[in-house]
Amino acid sequence: MPQQKVVLAPVTRQDVSRIRRWLEDDEVSDNWFGRYSYGEPAHLGYHPIEMEQASDEEFERVFEDPEHKTLSIYTDGGEHIGEVHIALEEALGDGQLSVLVGRKDMWHHGYGTAAARAALELAFGEFQLYRVWVDIPEYNTAAHALFEHLGFVHEGTLRKSRPHEGSRFDSVVMGILATEYAQRSSDEGAEASHTV
Repeated sequence: MPQQKVVLAPVTRQDVSRIRRWLEDDEVSDNWFGRYSYGEPAHLGYHPIEMEQASDEEFERVFEDPEHKTLSIYTDGGEHIGEVHIALEEALGDGQLSVLVGRKDMWHHGYGTAAARAALELAFGEFQLYRVWVDIPEYNTAAHALFEHLGFVHEGTLRKSRPHEGSRFDSVVMGILATEYAQRSSDEGAEASHTV
């Protein structure tokens, strides 16, 4: 599969509306954060329905929040396909990463991997984090494989933390340290230079 290219860009109101529509699909919302107990799709950082109606000041406040870095994922052709979110714990040098490709026709084509890589570049480069982690429901095997491929390691299991289709499922916490990411990037760079 060819390596995809994506651009992470500031979130627009149109992006928020697309996110809301994508999350109405059970398969999309279940692979993101699932649903709240009252049925609405869960979302970290902001509520899409509220943000569609928010004042300019409120919209700016939410998307300029230093503890929640939310960016839209665009293809290099300019199509909006999803969102990345990094919840920052600055005092710990820690960040929780979430990647949503909302366009189901773009699933399994490398866009999630490209977006995760771009987010990790931000997390370890611009934000200078020490560790990035993800929380993945056990039934989302594609996300588990994606982050394992990027060098994340299993750090723990949250028992029965995810409601899904009338049952409860475990989720796994996977993490990667800045030093591990730098080593992996260096190894991949060296490997690429040998194959040219």
